Amino acid sequence: MNRVKDLKNFLDEKVNEFNRPEFIETDPIQVPKYFTVKEDIEIAGFLTATISWGNRAAIIKNALRLMALLDNQPHDFIINASEHEINSLSRFVHRTFNGDDCIYFIHTLRNIYINYGGLQKVFESGYQEDETIKSALTHFYKIFFEPTGERTRKHISNVEKGASAKRLNMYLRWMAREDKSGVDFGLWKSIPNSALLLPLDVHTGNVGRKLGLLQRKSNDWKAVEEITSSLRQFDANDPVKYDFALFGLGVFEKF
Repeated sequence: MNRVKDLKNFLDEKVNEFNRPEFIETDPIQVPKYFTVKEDIEIAGFLTATISWGNRAAIIKNALRLMALLDNQPHDFIINASEHEINSLSRFVHRTFNGDDCIYFIHTLRNIYINYGGLQKVFESGYQEDETIKSALTHFYKIFFEPTGERTRKHISNVEKGASAKRLNMYLRWMAREDKSGVDFGLWKSIPNSALLLPLDVHTGNVGRKLGLLQRKSNDWKAVEEITSSLRQFDANDPVKYDFALFGLGVFEKF
């Protein structure tokens, strides 16, 4: 019992240390922070989260470049851009995410905003099926690939096949988590903090194992559920706030 209390106190200290506006300065969440219109925030956040792997400075640079290609009005571009304007995105590249993927994303986001009421409604309607993030992500995957896009499937995690969905869980943290410190947006009110799952990556996984929060060796969906369950013993209402602690320990403190 003392170990649990001590670990909670340690992680709470790290949350307070890293879950603050200064965190934004080196994090991809800064990209959607440039926008004020809800739809622009959620689209910029989604596209930024999608390319959030590799060097963080490169992620931010390329995400900002992508926003510029969308005339820094992502929602207006998605709804109103001509095919010629959309095809101009063919020159965008971030690692294995290329122009073809980018063009597909714009077309399917147009489908989502015109026919399904937007990203929020798609994720929230999926969540409401059985009030789990897994159902939200499963529903989103189905809708996102309603237009065929086989090449692009590798850029959206399929939790039905056991993927950890790190970037999608991070995106949901950004959009849904109520955060008084001013980091996460808390725009989507129908998905509670308590339901969110840890965006598991190499850093949070390794730190979680060192702290005894995760036994599973693979960073897959079962590991996401396991480590989030461990974190709920410290705060059942907001387990993913510890993402800041685990990530900060791994990336900034080389724990």
